[in-house]
Amino acid sequence: MTLAPLFDHKPFLKSLTTHPGIYKMLDERGTVIYVGKAKNLKNRVSSYFRSNSSSIKQRVMISHVQSIETIVTGSENEALLLECQLIKSLRPRYNICLRDDKSYPYIYLSTDQEFPRITVHRGARRKQGRYLGPYSSVGAVRESLHLLQKVFPIRQCEDSFFKNRSRPCLQHQIERCSAPCTNLISEANYREDVRHTIMFLEGKGNRLIDELVEKMEKASHNLDFEHATICRDQIATLRKVLEKQYVSGEKGDLDIVACCTIERQSSVQVFFIRKGQHTGSQIFYPRSQNRQEEGAVLSAFIAQYYMTRVPPKELLVNHAVDDAEWLESVLGEQSRHKVSIKHNVRGDRAKWLEMAGLNAQNALNSRVSSKKSLSERYQSLRAVLGMENEIERMECFDISHTQGDKTVASCVVFDHEGPLKSAYRRFNIEGITPGDDYAALSQAVSRRFKRLKKGEHKKPDILFIDGGKGQLSSVSESLNALEISDMIVIGVSKGPDRKAGSELLYRVGYPGPIDIEPDSPAFLLIQMIRDEAHRFAITAHRTRRGKSKKESPLEQIAGLGPKRRQKLLKQFGGLQNIRRANVDSLKMVEGISKQLAQKIYDTFHDTGLKNEI
Repeated sequence: MTLAPLFDHKPFLKSLTTHPGIYKMLDERGTVIYVGKAKNLKNRVSSYFRSNSSSIKQRVMISHVQSIETIVTGSENEALLLECQLIKSLRPRYNICLRDDKSYPYIYLSTDQEFPRITVHRGARRKQGRYLGPYSSVGAVRESLHLLQKVFPIRQCEDSFFKNRSRPCLQHQIERCSAPCTNLISEANYREDVRHTIMFLEGKGNRLIDELVEKMEKASHNLDFEHATICRDQIATLRKVLEKQYVSGEKGDLDIVACCTIERQSSVQVFFIRKGQHTGSQIFYPRSQNRQEEGAVLSAFIAQYYMTRVPPKELLVNHAVDDAEWLESVLGEQSRHKVSIKHNVRGDRAKWLEMAGLNAQNALNSRVSSKKSLSERYQSLRAVLGMENEIERMECFDISHTQGDKTVASCVVFDHEGPLKSAYRRFNIEGITPGDDYAALSQAVSRRFKRLKKGEHKKPDILFIDGGKGQLSSVSESLNALEISDMIVIGVSKGPDRKAGSELLYRVGYPGPIDIEPDSPAFLLIQMIRDEAHRFAITAHRTRRGKSKKESPLEQIAGLGPKRRQKLLKQFGGLQNIRRANVDSLKMVEGISKQLAQKIYDTFHDTGLKNEI
């Protein structure tokens, strides 16, 4: 049966321009359900309304269209850029959307300093210095830095730590730093280590080894056997590293991008090759409502992924990409160097593509299998609770603290695909008796569902609470006060022996525990969301506790801003001397009044703070 469109397209198409641009399709609620680009808007939009269209996806999508909006652009390239921006911001239902859009880490060298620092960097590249990468993860960067420290002991410490050292730190003692902070290495020798580090990271490993061999032979000839031994060990370590990282037959920069689709799901595997070295890989799962051909998925992925990154000169893909020439043109214009997208390759490159495709397929098979298992768990829980409708959303709360200090509540969210981490929230709990978990849960739930009443997030079908009858009663009172009643609320108690599998489940409005088998799919799902809430709560609590430990007591004093704190520290040489100072000494510092000096004195002579200094 053909679905009739809600949108009267004929008068709209008559007035449509033939210029390039983008078009937005909206449903009856005004929600954008699809964004597309066009070299010729009239021709492209008209193609959706042809009676002989064989695309089921297209016919279903058009049946929901109530209106169409267009934006004319100055060129085809501008249309592609605007399409990518709108897809990322609006995430339309019928577009292929790249969900993972994090920035990738780099290795940063502060080459403008006398003794440069090497460290991991993510975000805007505003500082002066060298940025080498990108790498697939922070773990990959740290692994590279760990290897480099063994060969070239460049400092990785913060500048504030480096400037205030009077003797070498532990890193020097374990031979991971040459201790430039205490002048144990000359600036010239340190710069030589920095130059060698850059050579290695730029893929000039073989040339670097040749240099070290020459230095070793020269040191040996001069009877400087200690220096010759150091060069020999560096060469041996470098050879081991290069054997692991070097890609045979390749010397340039390229990305290998492979796609696999199963039913309505897709995966994209990316291998990063920089200067002939394999710097890591990443798997992505673009979202789409309908089954898509691999070429269409790759086209959408490349457009969205590389618009915010500098692409390499070559992209190897395992399927022909839709609009490849257009993408090459836009990416080349963005990056200011020629970018080519190739899929017909031979030899080693064909093997790499095959390997990347196999990785994409294995990852997707695992994901599909996991989703089927998750779907079974949802259906099992629905049957146990006697629910008529599908479970679309679940939330779970947990509390974490250390003897009542720095209490944090976590809220994790699951949808039909599992954990929805973008919707996770944490709440710093204040104004309660330390250790009162009932009050902590009540406060967190109240704050969360007040936002629900304002329409800031969706209402869950099921709300889980990590706790027994007491916690459940406290949460129930908070929900009743907000007049929220049409929701299943379940408490997950640890049970009499407090072991996994012996949990007891209590439901608001029911006298006893819910009858559920401990090895059933429903029970495993409950354990899964409860454990995730517990993990997130502990992580949030540790973060809050760590921040409080790093805070200076000076930051707690009202009226003492950053500039005045800095002046105090410079004048007295540290917190210990500030603590020993009297009011008269403190008020002698410019900008410190007698009243403020008294506050500072009282802060440091309170018994509860003395032990923090």
